Amino acid sequence: MIKIKDMKCGDDNVEFTAMISHVTLGKTNGAHKSNYLSIVFQDDTGTIDAKLWNASQEHIESLKTGAVVRAKGDIIKYSDDRQMKLISIDDVSYQRSQQIQFLVKAPMDSEMMMKELKQYIQRISNTKLYVLTKHLFENNFEKLKVYPAASKNHHEFVSGLAFHTLSMLRVADALMNVYPELNADLLYSGILLHDIGKTVELSGPVVPSYTFEGQMLGHISIAQSMVYAAAQELHIEGEEVTLLQHMILSHHGKNEYGSPVLPQIREAEMLHMIDNMDARMNMFNKALDTLESGETSKRIFSLENRTIYKPKMYE
Repeated sequence: MIKIKDMKCGDDNVEFTAMISHVTLGKTNGAHKSNYLSIVFQDDTGTIDAKLWNASQEHIESLKTGAVVRAKGDIIKYSDDRQMKLISIDDVSYQRSQQIQFLVKAPMDSEMMMKELKQYIQRISNTKLYVLTKHLFENNFEKLKVYPAASKNHHEFVSGLAFHTLSMLRVADALMNVYPELNADLLYSGILLHDIGKTVELSGPVVPSYTFEGQMLGHISIAQSMVYAAAQELHIEGEEVTLLQHMILSHHGKNEYGSPVLPQIREAEMLHMIDNMDARMNMFNKALDTLESGETSKRIFSLENRTIYKPKMYE
C-alpha cells in the first residue's frame, strides 16, 4: 500500500488505506444534480484532498470523520496541488487501535519528551511557581503526553503539545544566555503551562476538534482559570500567582490574536515571541516537507497567505 506522501500527480489506480480527517457533502450544478463527498484522507505521512463523485446514500451515511478505509483512486493536479479522484472505497472501521496507526506523530518519543519536561520543572527554584507547575503538570500528565498543540496549522499531531512546549523551553535556554536578566523560574513555568488549556479546549489526538468548553472559553482563559484554581486549592498566594496568570493571558501578544492583556513584563514578552517563533517554524517545516528542491508551495493561509520556496541549497 502506498503512503500519502508518496502519491504523485498522474498516478492511476492507487490503492491505499487511510483515515478520514474531514468530510463534507456537496451537490453538483446543472439539471441533473448528484451528491458528492469532499474528503481529506490522512495517514502517518500527511494528507490529501479527494472527491467521491456520485456518492451513494450508503457512502454518505458510512463515511464520517475518523473512519479508516481501504480505497482506490487516480491522482490528478488541481489548483497547483494534488487531488484524488476516488474510484472505490470500502472496509470502513472506527476502531481506535486502527485510527492511531494513521496519525502523524511527534518526531520525538513521548516518554523521552515527558522526562525532559519534568527535568525543566525541577529547575524551577521559586517554591510557589514550582509547586503550582508540578501540580498542574502531574494532574494533566496523560493528556499532555499525547495531545496535539492545535487542531490545525501548527503541531497538530500526536504529542504535538509536548513537542511544542519542549522546543520552546530549549529556545528559552539559549535566549537566557543572551538575556541573563530574564527570570528563569517565571519563563519556565509560563512556557510549561501556557497551553495547558488545550487539554480541555481540544477533544484529543484522534481528529482533534473543539470541545464545548473550548468553543465557549478558549484555551487562554481555561489555562488561567486552571492556575487560579490550583493556587486556591494549594493555598498559594502572592505576586507569583498573578504574574503566572499574566504570562498565560498575554502569550498571544495582541488583543486581536486572543490575548485579553498585552505582555507587561519581560518574561511575558519573551514567552509570546518564543511561542510565535516555534509555531511559525513548524508551519514552514511542514510546508517544506511537501516540496522538492526548487519548488514553491501553494499559498498558506496561516502564514499571511504567502508561498514558501524550498532552496536547492537545502540538499
